Amino acid sequence: MRREWVLVLLAVALAGAAALVFYLSRPTTLTVAVGPQDGPEAALVEAYASALDRAREDVRLKVVRYEDVRDSGLALQKNRADLAVVRPDVFLPENGLTLAILHDEALVIVAPEGSDIDEIPALSRRRLGVVVRHGADLPFVTNVLSFYDLVPGGAAAEGAEAGHAAGEGEPAPGRVALVPLKVGEVSAALAEKRVDAVAVIAGPTSKVAAAVVRAAELGAPERKLGFVAIPDGDAILQRFPELQAVTIPAGTFGGRPKRPEEEVRTVGASYRLMARGTVSRVAVASATQHLFEWRSKLAAAAPAAKLMKAPEFDTTVAATSARLPNHPGAVDYFEREQQTFLDRYEDYIYLFAFFGGTLGSGIAWVGQRLARKRRERVDIVLDRLLDILREVRGASSALELDTIARETDGLVADVVAYARERAIDTRTVSALILAVDGVHAAIADARRQLGPETEGDARRRNKARLTALSLPAAE
Repeated sequence: MRREWVLVLLAVALAGAAALVFYLSRPTTLTVAVGPQDGPEAALVEAYASALDRAREDVRLKVVRYEDVRDSGLALQKNRADLAVVRPDVFLPENGLTLAILHDEALVIVAPEGSDIDEIPALSRRRLGVVVRHGADLPFVTNVLSFYDLVPGGAAAEGAEAGHAAGEGEPAPGRVALVPLKVGEVSAALAEKRVDAVAVIAGPTSKVAAAVVRAAELGAPERKLGFVAIPDGDAILQRFPELQAVTIPAGTFGGRPKRPEEEVRTVGASYRLMARGTVSRVAVASATQHLFEWRSKLAAAAPAAKLMKAPEFDTTVAATSARLPNHPGAVDYFEREQQTFLDRYEDYIYLFAFFGGTLGSGIAWVGQRLARKRRERVDIVLDRLLDILREVRGASSALELDTIARETDGLVADVVAYARERAIDTRTVSALILAVDGVHAAIADARRQLGPETEGDARRRNKARLTALSLPAAE
């Protein structure tokens, strides 16, 4: 029974170890909220999730699509997702920390060359056409205008569409009329002077931005455009930290002629992959690592992967205390300080070693106590056998010797039955054998000293035996 229990305990221990290894080695699945569901960000995250599954990596993604980027941000804030695609100027989750900037979108403002609109303050009393792609685009432009004390003066589109002459229906001083446009309406709006400049919030290298610039160029009097710079980007970010400073390199929209002729500083919005602060930094570090290392592989299925970049920071402290803080797991990857297995479980290993030693000592003490308990019965038998040796020397009749012999046989039978149930160490067994042999030898010596027994002694001895067996004695 003891051996069987040992095997059972060993099997349980092995099963527990296997379960622990399986638990520690199983992949971590992170839920990702993506919005808008038909945007390039959704395609990028879907391609990334598929790549992780194919590679059987230690982290996997479960993609949940939402109608809008505001909804995906809300899902992160309400803990319905571990990661989310977030546009901070639309909705910034309170618990969101940045892993990567998926791409930037810049506020691109163009005006016909010679219109004297080269900076935002020059838009006072002008009509600004805005190509609206998202519900947050107009509030975005309004915030930028408010920094320069320019207030949207209401749509001047009604009068403009009626074909009034230049200068008629102009906004009041300090006001800018915002005119929503579609890409196909840009050329006509500029040519008919319904708007004085055109703005779009899009990635500088995107097809939308290129289409707007091309359409504005076609509507300009001499097919020449000027780009409106926003040089106060750093100051604007102090007031609106959810925005992003963006630089449009010279020649972004064409090199012949060069458009723009020199780099243009502006502001914009960023689409970010964010995670809840409570998500494991190890899982986040792994997700960030594969996302950037597989950029080329992902770009084949999602061209937006080429626009990804790491958040800018100088030190680890700056990264985690920035206006839009970064997740410590992502910083671990960027700083090449990802945790190893020992780093991850160092505290648990130390605690296990500390308490394991104490527990092992306790188990050893309990084992010793149990072993002492197991030996108590054998020790009692040994003590009794030693007493019997002394009693044998004082026996005066064969009947007394028979009584002692029967008691010795009983003690031997008891020890044999006890040994079949429990293990007894060899030293104790040797001592028992010596004691039993000594008792038998002493009884034999005592019988020889008493001489041959008489017939009456034999009858009395037989009668004693029968009495012990509870049988009727025959005379």
